[in-house]
Amino acid sequence: MLALGALLLLCAGVSAAPPFEDTLAQRLQACTGCHGEQGRATPGGYQPRLAGKPAGYLFHQLLNFRDGRRDYGPMTALVDPLSDDYLREIAAHFAALEVPYPAPRRGTASAETLLRGERLVRQGDPDARVPACNQCHGDTMMGIAPAIPGLLGLPRDYLNAQLGAWRSGKRRAQSPDCMAQVAKQLSLADIDAVSQWLAVQPVPPGAKPLGGLPAGQKLPVACGGVSVDSLPSSGSSR
Repeated sequence: MLALGALLLLCAGVSAAPPFEDTLAQRLQACTGCHGEQGRATPGGYQPRLAGKPAGYLFHQLLNFRDGRRDYGPMTALVDPLSDDYLREIAAHFAALEVPYPAPRRGTASAETLLRGERLVRQGDPDARVPACNQCHGDTMMGIAPAIPGLLGLPRDYLNAQLGAWRSGKRRAQSPDCMAQVAKQLSLADIDAVSQWLAVQPVPPGAKPLGGLPAGQKLPVACGGVSVDSLPSSGSSR
């Protein structure tokens, strides 16, 4: 009889559901299926990294999915019922994560293509009215807090697809949509060159978004998702 009682207690313990940790981090485990553990992205995948991106940028992208400026059904379904405040919490969570970047994948582009890509990133193309990428995304190309994303550490396919989506009007942002303006001035060959060059650049250990624009520097184009007043003049990392 005692043995039977002990067996029943043991079975009850085995079948009992584990306690649920009702935290934001636990609820956001749903994001890791696409964006990787801790939002670090999956190797060679299409989905972008979330960890360490500026919180303002992540918040605006969640808004864009919820409000129809970005078109991707699974993301829209996830964020559609969520309030602005909850989206800010999600953005702040991923922005605060500091996890290492993987080494870039080996590129396949020609030396000529990579040279063109680097020139566009660092110098732009004045004749085509294309500003240098680093004028907005920072000299380190790791973004500027609180709302401009970094462009390093992203898969080539993702970069290429997003620039193409802006160029075609499939992806939109708050007006004035600065990236749409820039992308529409780029040829498909230039989009390929930029994405090829960015994708093979390593991310320095510990690299983070800059804390602000360099003293005296202004954004070359107006961006609806970026308040100029929110970008302090500073060269420091956040």
